[in-house]
Amino acid sequence: MKRILINNYYRRVKMILIRKDLLIFCLFLLMVFVACKEERIEEQVIRPVRYMEVIEGGGGQARIYTGVAKAGIESKLSFKVIGNIRKINIKVGSKVKRGHIIALLDASDYQVKVKEAEAGLKQAESLELNAKNNYERSKSLYETNSISKSELDAARANYESARANVDGVRSSLQLTKLQLSYTRLLAPFDGIIAEVPVDLNENVKAGDHIATITSEGETEVEISVPGVMISQITVGTKVEVSFAAIKNEVFPGKVTEVGISTVGIGTTYPVKVKLDNSENRIRPGMAAEVKFQIEKSTQSGLIIVPPNCVGEDSDGNYVFTLIPDSGNIVITHKQMVLVGNLTGDGLEIIEGLVGGELIVTAGVSRVQNGQKVKLLSNQETFK
Repeated sequence: MKRILINNYYRRVKMILIRKDLLIFCLFLLMVFVACKEERIEEQVIRPVRYMEVIEGGGGQARIYTGVAKAGIESKLSFKVIGNIRKINIKVGSKVKRGHIIALLDASDYQVKVKEAEAGLKQAESLELNAKNNYERSKSLYETNSISKSELDAARANYESARANVDGVRSSLQLTKLQLSYTRLLAPFDGIIAEVPVDLNENVKAGDHIATITSEGETEVEISVPGVMISQITVGTKVEVSFAAIKNEVFPGKVTEVGISTVGIGTTYPVKVKLDNSENRIRPGMAAEVKFQIEKSTQSGLIIVPPNCVGEDSDGNYVFTLIPDSGNIVITHKQMVLVGNLTGDGLEIIEGLVGGELIVTAGVSRVQNGQKVKLLSNQETFK
């Protein structure tokens, strides 16, 4: 009897423990359910955003484009024949006049060829003279019936062959003299030596780069101008050019060429600007900034936005446009854009916006593509 009572006691205790465990497990499930529900509720919270409408046009600020200075005329000089460099008469920075001897090749082999050609010409001329005299004598003999017609024809043919041989040898002599002259490398115009990549006693082939000469007096800067601005730039447009290497000085220039087709993968056009460099202070390779003054009234189609509207990631620059959903609720759309210059008015947008779009103006880095957001009651303005 005592054993039965003990067994019943342990059975009750076991049931109580099982119920307690079940209760704890149920409470745990309830807490998880509530937490998930709260999380879903938090995910459904729609945050407000600041926004503005994109408007065409911009201020009358200057437009600045970067480029690199180079000489108005630049020429890479080379010999037209092979040989060994025996003399170099210039160095980097040397000023030269047209016809100045830049370098000389060893001319001994070419001089020998000229002498051989001259000797060959003398021999050919001697043979021609003998053939001519023989032909004249044959004509006299033929007139007195002393030789046959075939003998006269043979004398004439021999003379004509000798004369043709003289012409060939004379042409060969002219060629060898021309090759001899090619052992002298001359400056094609007045200028400054910008590069000398060879040394004395170096063997070179025809066409090998010996020196680079640049013209004096004029410098050229080539820049790339966005398509939205290119229609406002014409040949003769005046510009101001500054160089990082020449402090606190601006050089006047003017546009000399405007490209008619785009370059690279973007929508930019090549534009060339020339400026006076008579004092030779501007050197090829200097970084340049070219400033254009464009009137506000000419900037049709130009889009300018505050810089904080534009984000950047591995794909490039972007803005978030806002697509209406319901009421003041909108859906964000990540719109890739091509940016231009940062001006006093803001950041130029070359591609991606056309005007009239609503875009997010603050917290761009915290917005996600396709996210529902709420418009603040006050729309921002940007002029």
